[in-house]
Amino acid sequence: MSRSAGPHTADPCPLCCVEAVRTGVRTTAEERDVIGYLCEQCTNASTRPVEDDLEVYDIVRVDLPGTTLYGTVWQVEGDRVQVRGTGGAWLRRAERRQVILY
Repeated sequence: MSRSAGPHTADPCPLCCVEAVRTGVRTTAEERDVIGYLCEQCTNASTRPVEDDLEVYDIVRVDLPGTTLYGTVWQVEGDRVQVRGTGGAWLRRAERRQVILY
């Protein structure tokens, strides 16, 4: 379960379960785009697929360099996604690799 860590969301390592904010790196594995993560505690490497089936009104998390936002997909255009905050509080564009489907 992710938890809030200041302006970011900290995720647990799948191996040692230590929660930390990890910056993902886009790479390719088995002919598919993935985001790779490295745990600084146990040096476990893990990946998650880049979301390729996002649709309007999906609930998502957006991992930006300075913060983590939660909202609703408002528009999908190729590798970019427009996300709207609750009640229209904000509207942000993000790269598909930064978006995690909830």
